Amino acid sequence: MFSNIGAGEIIVVLLVLLFLFGGKKLPELAKGLGESGKELKKAKKEIEKALSEVNSEVDIEDKPSREGKSKGGEIGNA
Repeated sequence: MFSNIGAGEIIVVLLVLLFLFGGKKLPELAKGLGESGKELKKAKKEIEKALSEVNSEVDIEDKPSREGKSKGGEIGNA
């Protein structure tokens, strides 16, 4: 995602943050950002798990209905 950002750009961003928020606030901001990242990863995993469960339930329910259907297009084609 950030593959085009070089070391110089990161240093400039860090200096701007240091200037805007000061040295005392930066650790608190970094901690909050880290916790937010953890929560996002946790939510992503929960959503993926729920979607996987729903997908497996749909596959189980669809299998009997698919067996009775013909492939179609075989009758009346000349």
